[in-house]
Amino acid sequence: MQSYEKYMQKCFELAKQGVGKVSPNPLVGCVVLDKNDNEISTGYHKKYGENHAERDALLKLGVNDAMGGTLIVNLEPCSHYGKTPPCADLIVERGLKKVVIAMRDVNPIVAGNGIKKLQDAGIEVIEGVLEEEAKELNEVFIKNMQEHKLFVALKTATTLDGKIATKTGSSKWITSSKAREIVKKLRSAYDCVLTTSSTVLTDNPKFDCAIKVLLDRKLKCNFSMQYFKTGKIYVVTSRTDLPKAPENVEFINVSEANNKLNVQELFEFLYKTGLSSVFVEAGGTLNGQLIEQNLADKIYQFIAPKIVGDNLAKSAYSGRDIEEISASKNYTIQSVEMYEPDVLITLKRN
Repeated sequence: MQSYEKYMQKCFELAKQGVGKVSPNPLVGCVVLDKNDNEISTGYHKKYGENHAERDALLKLGVNDAMGGTLIVNLEPCSHYGKTPPCADLIVERGLKKVVIAMRDVNPIVAGNGIKKLQDAGIEVIEGVLEEEAKELNEVFIKNMQEHKLFVALKTATTLDGKIATKTGSSKWITSSKAREIVKKLRSAYDCVLTTSSTVLTDNPKFDCAIKVLLDRKLKCNFSMQYFKTGKIYVVTSRTDLPKAPENVEFINVSEANNKLNVQELFEFLYKTGLSSVFVEAGGTLNGQLIEQNLADKIYQFIAPKIVGDNLAKSAYSGRDIEEISASKNYTIQSVEMYEPDVLITLKRN
């Protein structure tokens, strides 16, 4: 079992090479051993619509090279025709004797059918190797399949006392350039980036990504700002008197309550358009709204070793009014990483 864990870890690392390229498909990596348990091929799902990991690995080999061998993969092999033929069929054709998987596919089209097809062909199937790590790797895909909802990740950068800016709005830079490079990498893993008109008007960020979503209830932003120069942009508003916009800008109308746009309604719209995940980079008001409504699945919290110490400074999460600590929203820490001099704490919703 220990050797399978080693190979499964390799599957995870291979799968991660597809981050930002395979959505809405899952991240999958594969290792193939020959009949003597020597590694002879690896593969991963490189891009949506292209070969799945198992097919990528097996097609690098001769027809009989994997005969009697073992295939290790972090997700149950597919059993249906989609963009590509069923991976389970190819595994059977190539004569493998054993398949080791981390988790069953949560897609109801597959869900156990791939395993059954392999077992019916006389192939031994070992399940559950590093299953929890596999689920964490494909948390976006799992939520999409099980809840039919957008996966929401929130990123913020604060001082030790939880401030994102001084009372005058000064915030550049709380964290180091190293931390900001990590943010760019995180951003690229999600289908779109959501921010607010307040953030755009204050920072005029560029946000290098294919799809941007801007909450601009009163349509305060000017299309000449650099934010609007690249990417497909959804401007979210409750107004109906819409101005003429550049070709890359599309308006989305949602309802509002208490002077706030209905983000749940927005997320439902984005999911229906085919997006799987959203990366939120905004201020305390939207962050607080997402926390209050239990909409943030994951939080990336960068913390700089700085203390503002001013009660009027802007907090990372605002808008809640509670009296008992038991009313706090609870999250589970997934990881803690150092990016000198800053710390990144990654959390998931309980």
